[in-house]
Amino acid sequence: MSAVIQTTDISRIYQMGSETIRALQSVSISINRGEYVSFMGPSGSGKSTLMNIIGCLDTPSGGRYVLNGNDVSDMTENELAEIRNKEIGFVFQTFNLLPRATSLENVALPLIYAGYSKSEREEKALKALEGVGLGDRAHHKPNELSGGQRQRVAIARALVNDPSIILADEPTGNLDSKTSYDIMDLFADLHDKGNTIIMVTHEDDIAHYSHRIVRLRDGLVEADDKNENPTRGNPLKQAQAEEV
Repeated sequence: MSAVIQTTDISRIYQMGSETIRALQSVSISINRGEYVSFMGPSGSGKSTLMNIIGCLDTPSGGRYVLNGNDVSDMTENELAEIRNKEIGFVFQTFNLLPRATSLENVALPLIYAGYSKSEREEKALKALEGVGLGDRAHHKPNELSGGQRQRVAIARALVNDPSIILADEPTGNLDSKTSYDIMDLFADLHDKGNTIIMVTHEDDIAHYSHRIVRLRDGLVEADDKNENPTRGNPLKQAQAEEV
């Protein structure tokens, strides 16, 4: 299998006044195409910093990061922006949807920067919405959708550019348990279709949907384990079915 992400001894140091904060210390990690990985760890462990570097939202202070064959360690802001748009689909805890735009317009947004025509954007955006079960909500605005539907719109937007990887930062953080499990089911389906997914979560039950769990502590990889029995389906629905 080919590595889509390869970090070698990356570190990230912040200077806060006279204080030096070592958010990451010599992290080496390899993620293959088609993997489904969770980053876990307590607050301050470095998981969000690592996610930001992998997502080209931040650059390492030291070490090397290669994304899909591109060494992004020393890229300029413009080069990083281009890589982000082409290679990475982001899903955020707070959805980050434009409130006055329809689902279709929100999903089509990355395609504007990629240079597609209006008709091509609408066609691809509608296909992405249909792929997450929201083809009938294309012309609804975020305030007309439930939290779970908003996150599905955000996932469709992440997928619309056919990225190399999907980065999900606490994707269920603003959702109730039932909706969280439904969204995780959708991620499992996306992984089955061959998507590479990397997720940051602090919740064990959510992490167990992934096939590999990387635990960070104090800016270091504490453990990197395969999850032999990833969760499938909504545990709440399964419990209800067993009661009947």
